[in-house]
Amino acid sequence: MTAREAAPGCWYVEGLSALGSPANQNFISNAGFIVTSAGVVVIDALGSPALAERLLAEIAKVTPQKVTHVVLTHYHADHVYGLQVFERLGARIYAHQAGREYLHADTARLRLEASRKDLAPWIDERTRLVPATEWIDARREITVGDTRLVLQPVGPAHTPEDLAVYVPDKKVLYAGDLVFRSRVPFVGQADSRNWIVSLDKLLAFDAAVVVPGHGPVSTEARKDMQLTRNYLAYLRKTMGQAARDMTPFDEAYKATDWSAYEHLPLFGAANRMNAYNTYLLMEHDPE
Repeated sequence: MTAREAAPGCWYVEGLSALGSPANQNFISNAGFIVTSAGVVVIDALGSPALAERLLAEIAKVTPQKVTHVVLTHYHADHVYGLQVFERLGARIYAHQAGREYLHADTARLRLEASRKDLAPWIDERTRLVPATEWIDARREITVGDTRLVLQPVGPAHTPEDLAVYVPDKKVLYAGDLVFRSRVPFVGQADSRNWIVSLDKLLAFDAAVVVPGHGPVSTEARKDMQLTRNYLAYLRKTMGQAARDMTPFDEAYKATDWSAYEHLPLFGAANRMNAYNTYLLMEHDPE
């Protein structure tokens, strides 16, 4: 883990393009931090308490300022399992209120139980899910010292609670998992139609630099957001046509030309599942 500066005062650490494992401590997502005159604002808490501690060590190399705020882009495990470390420090935690539903859902409980086995010893019985200090449901601007931040809800898309963070003075956008770079996005149960709409909202910021939820920082923001958008649109087009024609999924998947995306990391791990979930979605919602 190495902190890199995306723009003056705006930093990030880049996770691996891999699946979470004990070998990588679940370090498969990015996190950011913004150094202000009155403290450090962290964007996402990484995928285990040990990783959060490592992030704090990286922050300490950059500034003596303490972490005062944390903003969560969404409540997926690889972004939140380190949150208890920042809660212990007394940081104020912001998240979209739709995250409350996830916190109390069987999905979250079962995922944590599985992670305690699959990601041991980094996730264990002491690892817990942490609620936000402040839940928001609309655009919010906060000022920390000399820095103004825009917290912009952009879901439901990748998750119901997607939240992006924009730093207007630096034209830096922390996009969470609405933007995957240099790897195939994880679509899961996402509402891909709204995800496309949400990417249009992000494009409206006209950011110069985008820190994605996964992959390297982008100085070609429009191009990289367009790649994610085009991938989602292609899934909807191809799997939607198959669903309308009642073509069996396996047959449709084999017949689809994936050449524009099959070179990306995690294509083998994610694409078939993405296509299948989109196929099911389009069966019920063909538009």
